[in-house]
Amino acid sequence: MPSGIERVREIKRLRTRRKKVAKLLARAKAGTMEKSEVVRKLKRLTPGADVIIAREGLK
Repeated sequence: MPSGIERVREIKRLRTRRKKVAKLLARAKAGTMEKSEVVRKLKRLTPGADVIIAREGLK
């Protein structure tokens, strides 16, 4: 039996994903990571990656 309420787990996943996305975008802007690598990781990380990539101008 899974522990915790599904909604709480969902919110935790969302918050973690947002932190990871922010960190990836910061690295792309700072130039410490290649943009193609950031794009690849974003696509693997979140289903809304295409929107984020277009908004940040990574492609």
